[in-house]
Formats: sequence, structure tokens, C-alpha cells
Amino acid sequence: MTDKVQKIEEIIGKYVTAGKILSQVRSEARDRIKVGVSLLEIAEFVENRAIELGADGSAFPCNISRNNEAAHATPLAGDTTVFGEDVIKLDIGVHVDGYIADSAITIDLSGDYKDLVKASEAGLEAAIDTVKSGVNTADIGAAIEDAIVSHGFKPVGNLTGHGLARYIPHAHPSIPNIRIGKGVDLKAGDFIAIEPFATDGAGRVVDGSLTEIFQFIGKKPVRLPAARVLMKELEQYSTLPFAKRWLKSPKLDFALMQLERAGIVHSYPVLKEAGGGMVSQAEHTVIVTKDGCEVTTR
Repeated sequence: MTDKVQKIEEIIGKYVTAGKILSQVRSEARDRIKVGVSLLEIAEFVENRAIELGADGSAFPCNISRNNEAAHATPLAGDTTVFGEDVIKLDIGVHVDGYIADSAITIDLSGDYKDLVKASEAGLEAAIDTVKSGVNTADIGAAIEDAIVSHGFKPVGNLTGHGLARYIPHAHPSIPNIRIGKGVDLKAGDFIAIEPFATDGAGRVVDGSLTEIFQFIGKKPVRLPAARVLMKELEQYSTLPFAKRWLKSPKLDFALMQLERAGIVHSYPVLKEAGGGMVSQAEHTVIVTKDGCEVTTR
């Protein structure tokens, strides 16, 4: 075995291990989500349990987006919010040595949106059935759209799946959830996350007013002491997104604002359905192979 082949097998092994850990965490978290349970309790369980099972950490903060929220919602520090009869998107990312598994499920605590949940799941399965070396990402988007529309709903057109790279949860290429004119051809050995969103609303998302997730872009000179202290704290997350509730620096809101203005951090506002519609999500991480794909997070 050549050193290059051994290195590739080691990398694949880390992706697979991350996927197995995520699958167990997702299953255990799903069983804990009930009306009256704390959102913060679930987020902290997810983030801590992954490490207990052997992950090196979260690839991004646990996303718990409810009802017309599609993505990027995570509890605040000290959050006392509890689940009601919500449609909940639980989106989890874990990494092993920077190699990422990313997966999401929708849990309908109301019991009124089972068909909406099935629509995003059908879109995901149609995409997985389409993936193989040489397939164009446009074909994946068409398969997702057809599956969701056949269930009577709309795909969310301005959200996409994505490639995965070491310490980079959103890498090239984008995996569309709708028909597009031209995509890119996948090749064996690509690592991608496919994540269809279905809605009974307008079919697109807009930025909400709340932001609790950020990403460190890189160091720059800053004048204010509080901003310098925070920038030092953020180095531990490398290029992986982090939650504001994870941070301990003083004058946190002010320091974060200064770093964002300086282009040192990037913010991820909660994304909401533009028409106020309910949203469901389903996501798996896959490794593209010659004749199909291997789902690491099944």
C-alpha cells in the first residue's frame, strides 16, 4: 500500500467514524425531544455527547430551528425556552480530526405535519439514489425538487447542500435543492452533505433578526482590548462555526460587534421562511463512489 493510498483510507476512516458518532448522538437526542423539554438542554447534550463518544468536537453549534425557522437557530446562554408542539429541525455536525459528519432530521411534535416531514425525507432519498461519480449536481437538484413537489410541497430554493473539507463544514460544491441550469460533475471520493428543505410557504428563506452563530475568518489588528481578548479566544475554533453561548470573554456583545465590523468574524442569522410557512429538513453526509455513494450518517 502506498503512502498516498494509506492516507486516503485514514481520511475516509475519520469521516466514517464521525458519521457513526453523529448517528448515535442524533438517535439519542431524538428520543429526548418532547414537549416541555429545554432547547438548551438538548443542544448541550448533543455537543457534549459527541465528545463522550469519541468526536473531537462539534463541527458547528447544534441547530434547533422550529416551525418557520429553517436553519442557524441555536439556544442562547441561559436560555429557558422549552419545546411546544413544534416542527423541529435538529441539525448536528461533529468532527474527528477536522473531518466532518453533518446530518439533520425533522421531528413533528404537533402531529400535523407528517406529510411535510416525509417530503424532505423523500427529497433526500431521491438525491442519494441519484449520486454517483460523474453525475451533475443539477441532476441531484432536479431529483430533490421532483420528490418534494410530488408530495405537495415546495423545495426551499435558496438553501443548498454542500461539500465538506477538513475543518470546513461548507465547501465546494453546492448541492442545489431545485432545478438549475448547470451544475458541476461529482467524482469518486467527493464528500458532500445533501440537505433538502421542504415548505408549505414561499419556497425561499430570508434573514431573521436573531444571530447566535458566528465563524472566525482570520486575525487582523484591532484596537479595542475587549476585541483583542475575544479574538484570542476564537482561535480555538479555527474555521469551524461557534455559538455565542460558548464564549467567556468580557463585554461579549460589544467585542463581537467590533470583530464583525472588522471582517474578523462572519455572522449566521437565523433563516426564516419568507412566506411564514412551516419548514422540514432532512440531511445526510455521503462519500461519492464510482457506482453510487456511501452514507456515513445513516
